Amino acid sequence: MLLKDFISESSSALLDIYPAEEARAIVLMVCEAVLGTKSYTHIIEPATEVPQSRISELGGLMDRLRAAEPVQYVLGHTVFHGLEFKVTHDVLIPRPETEEIVEAAIATAGRLAAAQVEARPLRVLDLCTGSGCIAWSLALALPGSEVVAVDISDSALEVARGQEFGSLLSERSARAPEFVHADVLDLDHVPQWGSFDLILSNPPYVMDSQKPDMRRNVLEHEPALALFVPDDDPLIFYRAVAAWARQLLAPGGVGFVEINDLLGTGTEDVFKAAGFTHTSILRDFAQRDRAVSFSR
Repeated sequence: MLLKDFISESSSALLDIYPAEEARAIVLMVCEAVLGTKSYTHIIEPATEVPQSRISELGGLMDRLRAAEPVQYVLGHTVFHGLEFKVTHDVLIPRPETEEIVEAAIATAGRLAAAQVEARPLRVLDLCTGSGCIAWSLALALPGSEVVAVDISDSALEVARGQEFGSLLSERSARAPEFVHADVLDLDHVPQWGSFDLILSNPPYVMDSQKPDMRRNVLEHEPALALFVPDDDPLIFYRAVAAWARQLLAPGGVGFVEINDLLGTGTEDVFKAAGFTHTSILRDFAQRDRAVSFSR
């Protein structure tokens, strides 16, 4: 079978789930992962054939894709902030929008370091860490920093701890994050870990009433525990993060939380009510409310 025919037929098979351009991009990702081809191979080398020995493997992957399983789970990895992360059904797939929060935190870290009177490690806390994408990205971007990351899911923590960045840690003289099991909503047992210069969180924030608007690949395959909150209390995790931050954010420290773009003002108000006198809503590359920053 010619590669160009496989791409065409496989892309068409996904059109009931994805727009045409996205379907094609997904098939090209699979071909690159399995066959080592590039997105243009079938164009500049139209006679390229799919090896008979790989037909069965590709067919199995396409069966999973036709069942609306996200390509990141099918391949077992995704790229976030220039790093390749392992992902399983136990963790949310990292999104490009979250990279913007990481970038804001890195910029803030530079300002905090410049303002320090005494040199000391920057301390970062990541609440609801999932795959560890925020924690690892900051640990590797801020060599010498101490990063602690929390999640309630042992399965998610196993994925986060298992990210393979050993060589990068050595190259950058960076420290691996410490991943800890804890329930962010258990406000009676906030750990006494000292103060943190940065606190970040991408908590569950999709309201149950928004489920009908979500695509199958998300709704049927990504972990509901990390996605959804009840309509009658959609800001429950932000009140919890604010409570943790009241106890653990260092003087002059800054927090960032990813948010539901329908609840920007309400989320900001949670942090104002918690005593954070400097708050702002940050917009993403699509000009949607994407995060709230807070400090005292």
